[in-house]
Amino acid sequence: MRTIAIVNAKGGCGKTTIATSLAAALAWEGHAVALGDMDPQQSASDWLDQRPEEYPEIIPAEPHKGQLRAPPEADILVLDTPAAVAGHELGNIVRRSQTILVPVLPSPVDMRAAWRFLNHLLELKPVKKHEVRVGLVANRVKPYTIIFRELTGFLDDFRVPVVGQLRDSMNYVRAFERGLSVSDLPPYLAWQDWEQWEELMGWIRSKKSVGKG
Repeated sequence: MRTIAIVNAKGGCGKTTIATSLAAALAWEGHAVALGDMDPQQSASDWLDQRPEEYPEIIPAEPHKGQLRAPPEADILVLDTPAAVAGHELGNIVRRSQTILVPVLPSPVDMRAAWRFLNHLLELKPVKKHEVRVGLVANRVKPYTIIFRELTGFLDDFRVPVVGQLRDSMNYVRAFERGLSVSDLPPYLAWQDWEQWEELMGWIRSKKSVGKG
């Protein structure tokens, strides 16, 4: 079973929205997806509780011996991780994952925090040995702004691919409140979001996104 973790030590960068959106996108593709909520706020679990039955099923991961485990029928586990994750906890997440997505917001505070986190993440043994693959996601972006250009330059400084750019859209907020994601919305509302997610999903589907561990 493949594990994809959404990780950043900085809170408020959109980890939960990306985790739930990714889980829904994978479910629409026919995967048996489990969603694990490691965040004490349990926002992803609340989202899952509200998810309507008529949309593709996402299975909750359950605690087992101190870790969230997907049920046997799942082929992908998506992990929503807590803010301020570091040390032993971060090491455990990295070791159990094949793919890590790191969302970064276009703000000076978030970019500084991401710089520190990414430099630490890239020094962990599973990452250095390519046992887990890391992709950056530029989140809540407004193209053609100065801060977007600064974010693009910042992301280019790392030896990590930018695998997606997600716009700042109320579709995410409105969908999340109903237990849905942009993948669940009709095309006339969310076609732009669908196009952006297709770029990210293309990387997720590729061998380049899966560690060799």
